[in-house]
Amino acid sequence: MFQAQDMAAKFFGAYEHSLDVKGRLTLPAKYRIQLGDKCFVTRSQYEDRCLVIWDRDDFYSFAKSWQAQDLSDSTLRWKMRIWASEAFDAEIDKSGRLALPQALRRFANLDKEVLVHGAIGTIELWNPENWSSPLMRSEL
Repeated sequence: MFQAQDMAAKFFGAYEHSLDVKGRLTLPAKYRIQLGDKCFVTRSQYEDRCLVIWDRDDFYSFAKSWQAQDLSDSTLRWKMRIWASEAFDAEIDKSGRLALPQALRRFANLDKEVLVHGAIGTIELWNPENWSSPLMRSEL
């Protein structure tokens, strides 16, 4: 099974950004350095109501870890299918913008404001209301 420690620690800090009218997000420069010009965007692997940006190597490692699991479990198979079917192979343009697919924006309730959080091996994109929800904070 893929473990969080398998990912290099490279994304830290929190930023407030906005989506433009085309659904693009400008990523912080220090994150772009780590990602290069390509990445993957997915739903949260933890089933949180946020999006996750992966560098390509970590994405492929995580996807490979699904194959090592016991896929006779129908719930696990559905989780894998949903996660994989909505994974988006993305390019970061020369201005540092990343286009987020409408289906993924809808899932994470990203309309305008976006909290961009480093999550050590990945980057998470949160709706500010979801992030500050008492339900989210009570789990800490």
